[in-house]
Amino acid sequence: MRALIASVSLALLSTLAHAGPACEAKAVDKNGKALAGAAKSSFMKKCEKEEGGAACATKAVDKNGKALAGAAKSSFMKKCEKEAGAAK
Repeated sequence: MRALIASVSLALLSTLAHAGPACEAKAVDKNGKALAGAAKSSFMKKCEKEEGGAACATKAVDKNGKALAGAAKSSFMKKCEKEAGAAK
């Protein structure tokens, strides 16, 4: 049981660590200075949400490998983003 908990924890931490550095590198203002405080927090939240959406978009395919469209895509994206948010 402990091994299972440890492996799940490591998996979650690795996905969180993956999103952080990419967004961290992009967190600069128009003058090239690093963002700080509330501006950085807001940017990081938006960036991580967008990265989760991009990951879900690549998974939005049907059983034949064709891209989902319309209501099916909307439903899939909503579910995928909700699950991605719950994992964080």
